[in-house]
Amino acid sequence: MGDLHPGAPDWVAAVNRGDIWPMAEAAAAPFTVDRLAGEAASKLGVDPVDVTDGLGGAAMEGLEVLLPALEDEARLTVLGRWITHRFLARLVEQRLALDAYVARDPGVLDEPIDEPWFVVGAPRTGTTILHGVLAQDPRHRVPEGWELLRPVPPPDPATRDTDVRIALADAELRTPQVVVSGLTAIHEYSGRMPKECLSAMSLVFRSEEFVSRHDVPTYCAWLQACDMRPAYDVHRRVLQVLQRRSPRRRWVLKSPVHLQSLPVLLAVYPDARLSVTHRDPLVVLGSVTSLIASMRAAHSDTVDVPGIARYHALLYGRSLDALVDACDGGLVPPDRITHTTFAAFLADPLPVVDGCYGHFGWDLPAQTRDAMGAYLDANPQGRLGRHEYSFAGLGLDPAEERARFARYVERFAVPAGAVA
Repeated sequence: MGDLHPGAPDWVAAVNRGDIWPMAEAAAAPFTVDRLAGEAASKLGVDPVDVTDGLGGAAMEGLEVLLPALEDEARLTVLGRWITHRFLARLVEQRLALDAYVARDPGVLDEPIDEPWFVVGAPRTGTTILHGVLAQDPRHRVPEGWELLRPVPPPDPATRDTDVRIALADAELRTPQVVVSGLTAIHEYSGRMPKECLSAMSLVFRSEEFVSRHDVPTYCAWLQACDMRPAYDVHRRVLQVLQRRSPRRRWVLKSPVHLQSLPVLLAVYPDARLSVTHRDPLVVLGSVTSLIASMRAAHSDTVDVPGIARYHALLYGRSLDALVDACDGGLVPPDRITHTTFAAFLADPLPVVDGCYGHFGWDLPAQTRDAMGAYLDANPQGRLGRHEYSFAGLGLDPAEERARFARYVERFAVPAGAVA
């Protein structure tokens, strides 16, 4: 498909033309390791060599693939380049800060992460609302956006609600919603909301977060083939730092990307509990393509909608097949994984939550269940606007996609949805 920029406000085009908010010179800076290291070094008062050495081999390997792809493939606007420069700079600074904190307090690596609970359904299957519901249990620790974007130093319980990092993260997370009208109705982001834990994995530059924002085929291919263990090692380290000053509670985390790396996740978190949410894959493809198209439109005026659809059809065709293998082959013991459908949750969510707790042998106190009900009442579907999407126009053949996902749909009894 040609140019597509869904719902861009007029001011965005004015910025990209240079009519207002001049940023073209800063945005034009090249995406190179030397540029990133130099900027970080100037802020931190260190030598650029200290920055590149501090990032380490795994992060540098990812950057050396990502940065040329951003320059040569992503077709970024002036505003898109500016946003991306700030995003990358924050990741470099936070990665260095994370390692510096661990060097000062090596005991943090002994912090136990016991029985973390991961919501791992495919995108647009209800993972976000289930994660939000589980966050209402005071026995759980659910990372907020600001904690994952800026985890160092560990949050202080006494000042957690007024931490200055909240506003910094909020501004970064809300920026795409300002650039693309209607994005909030698809997926709301803020500094105080529960956040997908893939943001921790971005600190080693091995994350679908970059693919969601940018059309970078070279990086996509590398990401699918690379060793994801460094990403999960950093993921665990972030959780350990975040809980260093706080009472220990069960971590409840979520991201669809974990479906691509279940063996690695379980190697790093061998006692993890998993809750998989299921939905008709053709409906998922329509919805996730719309989301990713809107995210990319915040950075580029050229959005390849059929390309996004094909990528996710292949990606989740493989990962949902692998989920069947993981369940049937014994990778995940049955008592440590639950399966629920989007349709069942939409119809009556609290019994679905009851079932998850009961499956794991955990109690759900009445007071907590009431808090979950109140959260659901306050966050009905469509509260921030209606998300319009369809399968039509994706450039995919419905019969071929039904065949691709047939094994998954049959194995987990996934009901068919309305596919326009």
